[in-house]
Amino acid sequence: MSASDFRQIAAGAESGKAERLFRAAVSAFCSLTRPSRREIAQLEDLTLPLFENVSVESRRYVAAALSECEYAPAALVRRLCQERVDIAAPLLIRSRALSDVDLIALIGRHGLPHARAIARRKDLNQTIADLIKVLERPTLVRSQQQPETTAKAASENAEVVAGEVNRQEASDAAETVRRRLRFMMRAESGGAIGPFVEPQTYVKLRETALTGNAAFFQTALADALEVDFSTARTLTASHNYTPLLAALRALDLSEDKAFLITAAIYPTEFPHPQAIRIFLDRYRLLHRDAALDRLRGWKADTVSKIVRKPGRVAANADLRKPNSADMTASPKARRI
Repeated sequence: MSASDFRQIAAGAESGKAERLFRAAVSAFCSLTRPSRREIAQLEDLTLPLFENVSVESRRYVAAALSECEYAPAALVRRLCQERVDIAAPLLIRSRALSDVDLIALIGRHGLPHARAIARRKDLNQTIADLIKVLERPTLVRSQQQPETTAKAASENAEVVAGEVNRQEASDAAETVRRRLRFMMRAESGGAIGPFVEPQTYVKLRETALTGNAAFFQTALADALEVDFSTARTLTASHNYTPLLAALRALDLSEDKAFLITAAIYPTEFPHPQAIRIFLDRYRLLHRDAALDRLRGWKADTVSKIVRKPGRVAANADLRKPNSADMTASPKARRI
């Protein structure tokens, strides 16, 4: 489907427009052999704001289509997986866009229905498979504890004792699985589960954002990300907050802190509660690994600038070796 086709859909009657655009955009994306990162980001920017306005049937259709897509947009996949299991099942069973940590979070939030679908994945991490077995086990224990109507009192007492033993074994098994999950999540997050950004870094970003002086905030952002000033400036000079969103996610700020900073920099982007909800959805669904990947690209650009122009330094000044007096002194004075 060409761009003109999308324009015809957008120009059509209001009734069903979001529905058709949602389906058409995903269908066109799935036809791409190897979509670029830009195309993936464009699909997310187009479909996520439409999500609440499309029917269950459209969500089910898109979930099935993306489950077969090798390069499915991770944010859209994770949003669909938050739906009930009859919608999310194809993605839970087949999608490569879901990491082990994503699967654990989905099990923790949605319980057995999602867990049973995830259990059907090929090459499922054994720790996650063990977690699902532990979730299933209490149901089996309770069913075994139903007394026979004709059982003798001694048999009933024996069943109670056996039930207590089974519950203790299930509890021990669950704790073992939890320890393994914590270890696996630490490995996924580079050894730390807590926030990446230091408190004073957030305070500096917040206070400079609230001054209304763009240069102050851009300097603080450059320091926090360890990039040059021009890169930090491009992140806040865009017509929308998408680049800044990735920067704040790379710093692992909580959603309320990220929103406060973004609203201070882009106040006109949030004229109503719906706009705030869209921001929160996008921030929650933006995987930190993807944000860190973008940050690595920004840092690489900074290094390449230094290599091309070694005489220049970043405006955030932490990289400067000589002080200002050295820079203004004569060559003879500097030698002294």
